[in-house]
Amino acid sequence: MTALAGLRVLDASTVVMGPYATRLLADLGADVLKVEPPEGDVMRRAGQGGAIFAHLNRSKRSVALDLKSEAGRAAFRDLAAGADVLVHNMRPEAAARLGLRQADLADLNPRLITACAYGYGEGGPYAARPAYDDLIQAASGLADTIGRAGGDMPRYVPLTLADRVVGAHLAFAIMAALACRERTGIAQEVAVPMFETFADLVAGDHLGGLSFDPPEGGPYYGRLMSPQRRPYRTRDGWIAVLLYTDAHWQRFFALIGEPEALQDPRLATHAARQAGIDHAYGKVAEALAGRGTAEWMDLLSRADIPAAPVHDVIGLRQDPHLAATGFWRDVALPDGRILHTTAPFGRWSETPPEAPGAPPPWPAPAEADWETR
Repeated sequence: MTALAGLRVLDASTVVMGPYATRLLADLGADVLKVEPPEGDVMRRAGQGGAIFAHLNRSKRSVALDLKSEAGRAAFRDLAAGADVLVHNMRPEAAARLGLRQADLADLNPRLITACAYGYGEGGPYAARPAYDDLIQAASGLADTIGRAGGDMPRYVPLTLADRVVGAHLAFAIMAALACRERTGIAQEVAVPMFETFADLVAGDHLGGLSFDPPEGGPYYGRLMSPQRRPYRTRDGWIAVLLYTDAHWQRFFALIGEPEALQDPRLATHAARQAGIDHAYGKVAEALAGRGTAEWMDLLSRADIPAAPVHDVIGLRQDPHLAATGFWRDVALPDGRILHTTAPFGRWSETPPEAPGAPPPWPAPAEADWETR
């Protein structure tokens, strides 16, 4: 038995954020039925061969329904009547037009939890705005922070980071709502806005002295903002090294034969290193340039100094640790291809997840039966 066996999730979300949340639930055994428009989820056509769609929607089933039609909405309500959770990422006014709010469905299914993620919280001046990952990275301050740290223009993280972080928060909110229903019998609507959720993450690291009244300095966490905080060049490549504790710094300078370096007032204490982080990291960069990456990995590992190689995506696919832990899984697709995907997260002593299943083929334009798994 899996942790979420028997949980029925009706997934009317699209793109990345909602599907990532429901994939986390599907990985743990929930029966996720994805509702797509007749033309299919737009992500089926994104990326090489629909790879992003395949990873986001593995272990799900799907059906095509036109929720703008009366027949489609009627079929959807039939499905909602048998579901535990409805997930969507529509703006509130759009969800209300289609009858997807908690109030619209409570008489049909009093135990139904409605979970939605959208761009900006209700009640604010941005509530009606469309939102995508790039926009949230910009509005939350992340793009500007990256630009400041790199001494360059504002930049986006080259991941759908906001979508995936907010999707994980949405999955967490769903599980909290389910736990509440189990204890109290109360079903509810939970909403997770992208802007507020992601702004919280940026503020947590970088509000800094502006966190207090009166202020105790300016914004930004200096260590994270240092242009020297980056992978270091070695003689033949790159390596990530993090010297954080006093012991790390002592062992590192002993390793390179310069223990006296810590007598420099700029390096002698944690507070001094933080205040002059560019100088401290610059010393590390200077030392690492003289040997190859593999040699450094061996030396640093034996000295118990935190380090990691800098993988590209191909290197990640070939990493021996990921191979040994069963991280990579191969899934046969209906069209005969093999999908190289990842294992469900975590280790479970009593309810381990099953191997991931294939993503749904092009959705059938028909009603779905919850009893057909």
